[in-house]
Amino acid sequence: MLIIVLIAAALVLFYGPQLWARVVLSRFDRDEYFSGDGLDLARLLVERLELTSVQVEETQLGDHYDPLSKTVRLNHVRGKRRSLTAVVVAAHEVGHALQHQAGYRPLETRTRLIGTAVKMEKVGAVLMMGLPVVAAITRVPATGALMLVAGLLTLCVPVVVHLLTLPTEFDASFRRALPLLESGEYIPPEDLPAARTILWACALTYVAAALAGMVNVWRWIRVLRR
Repeated sequence: MLIIVLIAAALVLFYGPQLWARVVLSRFDRDEYFSGDGLDLARLLVERLELTSVQVEETQLGDHYDPLSKTVRLNHVRGKRRSLTAVVVAAHEVGHALQHQAGYRPLETRTRLIGTAVKMEKVGAVLMMGLPVVAAITRVPATGALMLVAGLLTLCVPVVVHLLTLPTEFDASFRRALPLLESGEYIPPEDLPAARTILWACALTYVAAALAGMVNVWRWIRVLRR
């Protein structure tokens, strides 16, 4: 019985925030009663905040801000909506552009780490595929330790990125985007509580990703210790 309770608690802990975030974003992504869509608001904020050289464009991928090209990218479906979710997400991504302009250190660190993470994951993946072959041929005991290092390279780096992402996301949401929405006339005042809920939902997706990554690391270590 205890095992069932623990499994259920783990499922709620790891998948609950992600599911709740999806429900919240979907709930406020239906009504279209704003004068402009998410892309319009992003362009308006970039202009009013005088964010030099920052561009706004659609993307087939998820909503994000690219510090390398100074571009706010919004999903081509949501970005064209006039819903509360679309507008709040647009303000959040512009919040990252504000961080970049202000030289916000966690954003700069995350940007550098993402490039390093991609390289380290590739190295880890190559080692994990090649070491079993080397071990079978040479029968060298040290390959087990190298497998552990390769696994940790592959799994730990994304966890570190997610953990660094959390303060960056909270800052973009509640220190940058929310004050913009509160001080401007972009959304009705009665929608501000819902906007806060959307921002919390966005942040929780990164919390869930970080937790899931730590669990994967823990499982990998347990497997190798057997």
